[in-house]
Amino acid sequence: MLPNELVEVLVCPKSKQPLIYFPRGEADREEAEAFLLCPGSLLRYRIQDGVPVMLVDEAVAVSPQAVEALVARARELGLKCA
Repeated sequence: MLPNELVEVLVCPKSKQPLIYFPRGEADREEAEAFLLCPGSLLRYRIQDGVPVMLVDEAVAVSPQAVEALVARARELGLKCA
């Protein structure tokens, strides 16, 4: 799990916008499925061995519909959304 202090200062390297941190993945099950989402740039950044991989070239592009669903899911889970 990433420290709150780190999550608060991380921004998307492409858009410089805040990220939504899913500490236990989309399904809220396992820390191994954790990721960061940038709704503004439609990118999903993986977290590998507890380290966010903040490289645009390695991020996964997400459709606008999928981002909408993920933001809604984040709100359901009570996650901090920008």
